[in-house]
Amino acid sequence: MQSSATTFAILAYEGIEPIDIGATYGVLSMARRLAPGLRFFVVSKTGGELAMANGLRLVADYGFRDCPGADVLMVLGGPGWQAASADPETTAFIAGFHQNQGTVAGVCTGGMILAASGLLRGRRATTKQEVVEGETRPLDLLSQNYPGTKTVAARLVDTGSVLTGGGVSLGIDMTLHLIQRFVGREIAEETARILEYRRAWQANAAALPDIVEVLERQGNPG
Repeated sequence: MQSSATTFAILAYEGIEPIDIGATYGVLSMARRLAPGLRFFVVSKTGGELAMANGLRLVADYGFRDCPGADVLMVLGGPGWQAASADPETTAFIAGFHQNQGTVAGVCTGGMILAASGLLRGRRATTKQEVVEGETRPLDLLSQNYPGTKTVAARLVDTGSVLTGGGVSLGIDMTLHLIQRFVGREIAEETARILEYRRAWQANAAALPDIVEVLERQGNPG
């Protein structure tokens, strides 16, 4: 089993979906009961308080300037993804994290921000598919706006140092996948059990493919 001394940074911004912080921080919090060496924190552009979609407040631990080192950067999704994608400081922070040998994972429409950061060019990738009637699917936007990205409907796509995941509650599956990769299969499976998510995890795996296509470094092998 991989050492549990792994650090996850979770990138938030104005307008993230509250479920995305639960699907990442909440799952890591449960996993830490089993792997006490696991570390995780929230980072935003300036740190401090921000408003999630529909007004719930979140306090980020760090800003970009004082963000400590981490093994994995998880970029959250939500209605604010468009503004975050257009923000040069945010995209530069993500690209810089990757250039410094970090693994970057886009959760839900966080994958759109990864694309804006240049990380999905030449890679297969996925993002949120299901939308309210009248909206354009983010998966279609990803294909239209970033033609260098090979879009695919999947639960998650793991290309080594860059990962993308499906929408909303599938952020839980992404987090469990990263726990499995960096901390170990046993910890991931036990985390799913104590989350009472084992059956849902299995059902999601049966409904949508996991695409693992390692293009370069895998980070810490599970």
